[in-house]
Amino acid sequence: MADSVNTLPFFYGSITREEAEDYLRQAGMGDGGYLLRQSRNYLGGFALSVSYSGRCSHYTIERESSGTYAIAGGKSHRSPVDVIDYHSQELDGLVCLLKRPCNRPRNMQPKVGQFDDLKEKLIREYVAQTWNLKGAALEQAIISQKPQLEKLIATTAHERMPWFHGTITREDSEPRLQNGSRTNGKFLIRERDSNGSYALCLLHEGQVMHYRIDRDRTQKLSIPDGKKFDTLCQLVEHYSYKPDGLLRVLTEPCPRPDGDIGQLGWSLLLQDPTRFTSTLHTAAGGFFSKMKIPGRKKSWGSRPNKDNVYETKVLGNQAVNKEAMPMDTEVYESPYADPDELRSSTVDRNHLFLEDGELGSGNFGTVMKGIYKMRKTEKPVAVKILKNDDNNPAVRDEMLREANVMQQLDNPYIVRMIGICEAENLMLVMELAELGPLNKFLQKNRQTSIKNITELVHQVSMGMKYLEEHNFVHRDLAARNVLLVTQHYAKISDFGLSKAVAEDQNYYKAKGHGKWPVKWYAPECINYLKFSSKSDVWSFGVLMWEAYSYGQKPYKGMKGNDVMQMIESGKRMDAPGNCPPEMFDLMRTCWTYKADERPGFAVVEPRLREYYYDIAQ
Repeated sequence: MADSVNTLPFFYGSITREEAEDYLRQAGMGDGGYLLRQSRNYLGGFALSVSYSGRCSHYTIERESSGTYAIAGGKSHRSPVDVIDYHSQELDGLVCLLKRPCNRPRNMQPKVGQFDDLKEKLIREYVAQTWNLKGAALEQAIISQKPQLEKLIATTAHERMPWFHGTITREDSEPRLQNGSRTNGKFLIRERDSNGSYALCLLHEGQVMHYRIDRDRTQKLSIPDGKKFDTLCQLVEHYSYKPDGLLRVLTEPCPRPDGDIGQLGWSLLLQDPTRFTSTLHTAAGGFFSKMKIPGRKKSWGSRPNKDNVYETKVLGNQAVNKEAMPMDTEVYESPYADPDELRSSTVDRNHLFLEDGELGSGNFGTVMKGIYKMRKTEKPVAVKILKNDDNNPAVRDEMLREANVMQQLDNPYIVRMIGICEAENLMLVMELAELGPLNKFLQKNRQTSIKNITELVHQVSMGMKYLEEHNFVHRDLAARNVLLVTQHYAKISDFGLSKAVAEDQNYYKAKGHGKWPVKWYAPECINYLKFSSKSDVWSFGVLMWEAYSYGQKPYKGMKGNDVMQMIESGKRMDAPGNCPPEMFDLMRTCWTYKADERPGFAVVEPRLREYYYDIAQ
């Protein structure tokens, strides 16, 4: 949502209410003139500034827990734009109807707040250091989990700021402020107790003033009778612009006596945030270095419990719970990432240990769980074992083709091939995704939230975007071929029908019909035997329908010919019950009849991402 709001010509970003009033005055202060700006005290919120009768009124548009937006006490809407559209027709508490957008001056971009600019750098630094990621894996980690990462960074960033001194007494804070420079407005924030109460300590004319910062029932922070904020960083940013009840504005952070971060001046921090992020790992009591997962470098947290939730230590004795992110799993990092572990197309049978019990079976044979002992580590794996059938060499050829395709792919959201093992049977050794197929998981877990389903579907779109970029056509994309590593981590599997497409040709032409999953196939696949990334997009739309219907079978009770007649007549499946309208609209777009009018994954993935960010923040 933030990305789309940035494109609005009347959105000004992180400006103050005084700046908003200046822009409205420059526009003539006509009745019903308005602009939108970012809230400086509510995470994910906005503020609407309106001119009427020569005066300005300001309304906070809060982001509600359901992901909707509303002016306090007003009607809920899907987006800030919908709030504005509504109030252009209905007063409903506003001073006047919204009539004229006050657009930004030419060539002016929305203003980025001090902390917003820093936040992006903190997220990148955090992901790179915490999960030891770089390159494409780093970028995809940030894209996949940005809402959770933004909230984590926003609500804990004060612990790494030069002005935050942790749990010290009132008596200890005063000499810290009076030592060194005695600039008016020099300040620090300290913890008062374990219930989320803080104190803002401010130097004024040589004296230290102490202001309580309390947390209300909704977890908002404020000084007594003051403006409320979601985070301490927002509070500090606000009072560095205006006193608003304090004796003076905040000017200079008081450095911690023991911290490298504390030695950075306030102005230096804002001018060059990269110098701040480079000190994160030695400051604030070793925020990152103390958080390790056994057997991993520079990791954060611990193994997930049975509900796929990690208990995570933040600082001191405080602990918070967070959902297990893909990057927390052993299989997020590529098995080929270790430079000392040579990537090979073969697996030594002596290093492969099979366990009892099948994970699945098919015409080819069975899938077993196993352990592959590598030079430096061992990995749980899934082993696809070809049954001995001398009369059916085609199955062996198909498995070898699948292995050939998979060995060319290396993406966090695609099941990776470890290698081929020629032993008592032909075996394909792959990464393990223990929770199994997406459709079966959703059938058994109908309490899974729409947010969770959208998260998984978005991850599939990222894997498919990778295939599209590398000229691979999957040809069998369906919920049964999406495997779950955890409830929050999906991987695309089953590349038996996949084909690499030549760069000068954007489709693959099949030689004839086979045993095809017709209900997932685009019209051009059936009519002209043509397969492309665009036909994979059609299949992805069906996969989305399966996901939001909690694993139901598409076109239930219909035969393949009936499905084709339905599609040719212009009809499509109805929306699953409780499916978000935005997601059904995307499904319908995926089911555009003509392939050249159908969007690619380069378009589908950002649309899914925007909706996921919108409901996940």
